[in-house]
Amino acid sequence: MTETTVHTRRPDGPHPGVLALVSFVLMLTGLVVAALMSGGDTLASPFTSTAQVVAHVREHHEAVRVAAFFQFGSAVPLAIFAATVYARQLRLGIRVPGPVISLVGGILAAASLLVSSFATYVESMPEVTVEGPLLHALAFLAFVAGGPGYVVGLGLLVAGIAVPTFILGLAPRWLAGTGLALALLAELTWLGLLVEPLQYLLPLGRFLGGAWLIAIGFALPRSRRTTSDA
Repeated sequence: MTETTVHTRRPDGPHPGVLALVSFVLMLTGLVVAALMSGGDTLASPFTSTAQVVAHVREHHEAVRVAAFFQFGSAVPLAIFAATVYARQLRLGIRVPGPVISLVGGILAAASLLVSSFATYVESMPEVTVEGPLLHALAFLAFVAGGPGYVVGLGLLVAGIAVPTFILGLAPRWLAGTGLALALLAELTWLGLLVEPLQYLLPLGRFLGGAWLIAIGFALPRSRRTTSDA
């Protein structure tokens, strides 16, 4: 009688690099498509007059709605990324606050994107475009949630991954070190709520942080044994 040994392996779940890439591509797609639909006439900041905000949304309400659609979509794989990396870090034996910080940051970032997309979508409704002060208030909410709210959450996500990765050497040190710098940059965007010139840090935190998540998602090993072999 032949005895068969069945080797079971815990599922890894979705690939974090692919999830980060999907989230990043959806975000970029929304920006590009909205810019094309509006002929490049984008509203970069709500810190203008109510008349300008209302005129922009009324003229390009379809582009605003499409932007909200893709922004909503990008939040979903980002949340799954945070949960997947959290589980991966625990499997790697990381028993410090880093994994929890990354999970909390990912949830905050995804939730901020959702709130921003909701506000942006409501902005695009014809019934709302006739209410100037309300429309301007929604524009501010979309900006704060999708700007500092999202980027600060993203910074926590990056920091929670970069710190233990750097200390334990789970990925190239230069990549982990870059993550630490990006996390600090992302947290500084919080000051943009009071110091308007610092709002120019938001695109850096958003795009560089998103690119870093893609890189670390593909670089993070599945096990300590994989790291040792490498």
